Amino acid sequence: MDKVVTSAAEAVADIPDGATIAVGGFGLCGIPSVLIEAILEAGTTDLEAVSNNCGVDEWGLGRLLFQKRLRRMISSYVGENKEFARQYLSGELEVELTPQGTLAERMRAGGSGIPGFYTATGVGTQVAEGGLPWKYDTEGNVIVASPPKETKVFSVPDGEGGGLVEKEYVLEEAIVADFGLVRAWKGDRHGNLVFRQSARNFNPLAAMCGRVTIAEVEHLVEPGELDPADVHTPGVYVQRVVELTPEQAADKKIEKVTTRPRPTDAAPADDAATHGLGG
Repeated sequence: MDKVVTSAAEAVADIPDGATIAVGGFGLCGIPSVLIEAILEAGTTDLEAVSNNCGVDEWGLGRLLFQKRLRRMISSYVGENKEFARQYLSGELEVELTPQGTLAERMRAGGSGIPGFYTATGVGTQVAEGGLPWKYDTEGNVIVASPPKETKVFSVPDGEGGGLVEKEYVLEEAIVADFGLVRAWKGDRHGNLVFRQSARNFNPLAAMCGRVTIAEVEHLVEPGELDPADVHTPGVYVQRVVELTPEQAADKKIEKVTTRPRPTDAAPADDAATHGLGG
């Protein structure tokens, strides 16, 4: 089945107002920036986004946030976006903060048909007990808070080889999004995807948990050209593929540019000899 569509605009045209979108990427690494821009241009609004973070003020999901197209976020880290903090604290945006590993597993579970799972992360905190602020009013009062979650005690290995211990776990529910948006390094017309290095991050999970998953692909290849052993996300999870232009593929931002002084071109002769570098 050829899943390639002609443009990003066509790929996102049926995403309705109020939809839930799972978006791959970590910071600005591996984000589906072309699809995000297409949603922005389509005017789609009132969205709930599931993503590790919300980009920065000028790029990634921050583009939708700045235009107030997002009503709710499920994420684990929001510290790089001042507009995000402003909207959250002023009551314009609802935010469900989730531990990062838990968020990843909730997305993976949704794509695997698992409705929920127990984890030790968050036990004894507001993550399990409830009360985390999800939404404020304009006066700074909490008007929506996280509910308490079910907990259960399991007998588990103590880790020392000495038997079992009783340990408490909290029930977390899976996430299934209406649409998944991801960016892949390579992909074929059947939707098989390969992610490059750290851009792999949340992309496979976002692809799994979307009922309809759209992938923007930097390098489109023909079916059979990808080694099956190299495929990170099989095409069964992907419904639409958008081939990027070379310009779109190269348009990648750096969240924080960090540099260090250029090393000297040549070490002094005595230093080179001391370190065994002399001729």
